[in-house]
Amino acid sequence: MRHFGHIPAAVRDGLFHQQPAEFSAASPAHTLAAALGATLYSPATRPRLADDVVKQAGRGVVSMVLCLEDSIDDSEVAGGEANLVRQFADLAARGSCDVPLLFIRVREPAQIPDLVRRLGAAGRLLSGFVLPKFTEERGVAFLEALAAAEAASGQRLFAMPVLESPELLHLETRTEALAGIARTVDKYRERVLALRLGVTDFCSAYGLRRAPDMTAYDVQIVAAVIADVVNVLGRSDGTGFTITGPVWEYFRVQERMFKPQLRRSPFMEGRAEELRTALIEHDLDGLLREIELDRANGLLGKTCIHPSHVVPVHALSVVSHEEFSDAQDILRPDRGGGGVLRSAYTNKMNEVKPHRAWAERTLQRAEAFGVAKEDIGFVELLTAGLNA
Repeated sequence: MRHFGHIPAAVRDGLFHQQPAEFSAASPAHTLAAALGATLYSPATRPRLADDVVKQAGRGVVSMVLCLEDSIDDSEVAGGEANLVRQFADLAARGSCDVPLLFIRVREPAQIPDLVRRLGAAGRLLSGFVLPKFTEERGVAFLEALAAAEAASGQRLFAMPVLESPELLHLETRTEALAGIARTVDKYRERVLALRLGVTDFCSAYGLRRAPDMTAYDVQIVAAVIADVVNVLGRSDGTGFTITGPVWEYFRVQERMFKPQLRRSPFMEGRAEELRTALIEHDLDGLLREIELDRANGLLGKTCIHPSHVVPVHALSVVSHEEFSDAQDILRPDRGGGGVLRSAYTNKMNEVKPHRAWAERTLQRAEAFGVAKEDIGFVELLTAGLNA
């Protein structure tokens, strides 16, 4: 699979200076972590789940979470598990059909080895598990269960812990909670693909719910937790992990209290203004702003609960030609000693040593999502993705 693989090759050729690289469920962990993109969640109880998975793959989705936790009622868990077993068997029977990276979000550690056993041969389509309300105490049990399931099945399985517990949110317990999480994920580093942020649970602890006009970073108590998580778990010194952006909750509102956040200038040519209007009408301009803030704050990828969010997330994950040019200049072999140089775009100074980690992350993102041509922006990428 590859990002934007659902777009015809001729169209991709017109968009990309460097095409997104192909990858598979067998690719190295660092490749998969960078390539997760918009991870689409779906309740595990959906009766035509196998069809949904194939359909979303055809629309550009490369990672999905099939949820047995908060998205379904407590009384539906057993039925959801049985449905997953049936739907995985259906997908496996289809043979060569392309499927995204598939993860199951469980409630309890015991579900992991049980589900792997019940999936049988169809479990080859499973990439791992999402572990909810992850703390040191709960996390060890989850990760030991994952290790046992991996040993029993002989299949590589990844974990994606969700950081959403009250201990992480509350100021008096946050430092120790973060330290405990760091100890746990470091011990099982080879199995932890990425860390996910459960911002909905953060808001719930204080009776909050952000409106479409606001990003997670406008809710200060949430922004503070994100900053601390990145501070401890997202470092670029080799100890950090990929941390994905929070879910965007989309709700239509009758009246917009604030002016649209999506600036007009990139949309002034051709049908682009129509695209801007459509995005604003669907309150996706706030999503676009939050994606930009995710990346500015050290996050990569995003939890999504609606297919309409996938293309915007991927379009804004593509590396611009300017970013790519700067990153290449910074990482030139003859610049190993440091120094400062003017960018090829002549609009900034690139400091080799301070910007090296940024450049390395940028090239990693470029491998996963590609590099846009010099005259291509996110509007063209959005348009191509939506029209595919």
